[in-house]
Amino acid sequence: MSPNPLAETVASLMPRARTELAELVAFRSVADFAQFPRSESEAAADWIVGALRAEGFQDVARLDTPDGTQSVYGYLPGPEGAPTVLLYAHYDVQPPLDEAAWDSPPFELTEREGRWYGRGSADCKGGLVMHLVALRALKAHGGVPVHVKVIVEGSEEQGTGGLERYAEQHAELLRADTIVIGDAGNFRVGLPTVTTTLRGMTMVRVEMETLEGNLHSGQFGGAAPDALAALIRVLDSLRAEDGSTTVDGLSGDGVWDGLQYDPEAFRADAHVLDGVELIGSGTVADRIWARPAVTVLGIDCPPVVGATPSVQSRARALVSLRVPPGVDAAEATKFLTAHLTSRTPWGARVRVEQTGEGQPFRADTTSPAYTAMAGAMSTAYPGERMQYAGQGGSIPLCGTLAALYPAAEILLIGLSEPEARIHAANESVSPQELERLSLTEALFLRAYAGS
Repeated sequence: MSPNPLAETVASLMPRARTELAELVAFRSVADFAQFPRSESEAAADWIVGALRAEGFQDVARLDTPDGTQSVYGYLPGPEGAPTVLLYAHYDVQPPLDEAAWDSPPFELTEREGRWYGRGSADCKGGLVMHLVALRALKAHGGVPVHVKVIVEGSEEQGTGGLERYAEQHAELLRADTIVIGDAGNFRVGLPTVTTTLRGMTMVRVEMETLEGNLHSGQFGGAAPDALAALIRVLDSLRAEDGSTTVDGLSGDGVWDGLQYDPEAFRADAHVLDGVELIGSGTVADRIWARPAVTVLGIDCPPVVGATPSVQSRARALVSLRVPPGVDAAEATKFLTAHLTSRTPWGARVRVEQTGEGQPFRADTTSPAYTAMAGAMSTAYPGERMQYAGQGGSIPLCGTLAALYPAAEILLIGLSEPEARIHAANESVSPQELERLSLTEALFLRAYAGS
């Protein structure tokens, strides 16, 4: 990192950043209140309210969003005539899954081999800390040169659309010239990257019903229609022989023409077992950034332990479909619903219910904000140039903000590089990346103010 006063200030703020991230990680702020107490999310929101007020933010508020969760908003005025920048992060996190799979407690920030481990450390409580460090560094060197709005979402991981609906109902609140979404990440540690596309997402629950109740498999099996077998068959129809997603009516031949993903590097990043093949066709970048991808997230059926020899009368599954830019998520939902319905065998009764949706996103990389970000990244990462990459995941708010504010420039940066293992056990963040990206954001805000 180039020695300069701003970089030195950011470095001096890192011990505080670690302390604050530890405090945030300690909140079990999973926005699924059937699994985790609402009080944990409310306590995290309270922490953020206090942090913003301590930094001089005005109009700090907890926003009660339509999905029953809270987002936190604040406004920091800058010089007269300066542009307005909206900084985004989210404080809700994924469940820790099997806590026994973690090498340290998931809600206790723990340092090992130069990384900080804990649920939400990278996705996306670390993104909030990144924003705070950048603003503090600028305040130590003449002040923040732009008007800043901060919005920290409370239910991003659930995909329930609370903040999107709130933004649509209060369109002026988040209006800005540029929006920095701190919920993406570098392609590799040390390789500065802006995410320029996001796949959208739709989730549906599909339920099969064939009998009034379960039947003895010896007495009735072979003729009685098995709901679980029907479900398995229709789920299998969503993939071709090579594993490519095949939803009737939905194109699956998109091509990614930017930064490519080496297959062996992808195998390592995804921890694919030896001898197991990658699925799909085309380049890895095509498959994860430019084409649809279906995933069966869960199935309700009897567990192996305690199962009885029965023909199942009912079974259901939760299915996720990621859709690339250029595909409308609502249209994709219609295709998926029609596919599941038409492919259901044996006249089984099928019910498909949508449970979540987010639109895909594609950024305008020719804007002044991207020029400012490229310069900031080259300074924070000496010897490296800013790269453009896609992201297979969804940030539904991006599509909403792009629709509400078509003139706004939207950039996606963050801490979720492959080693972070977000959503998995042993999620972690690189403190070096936190430091460099905090500096990047400070340099960007300074450069953008003068552009």
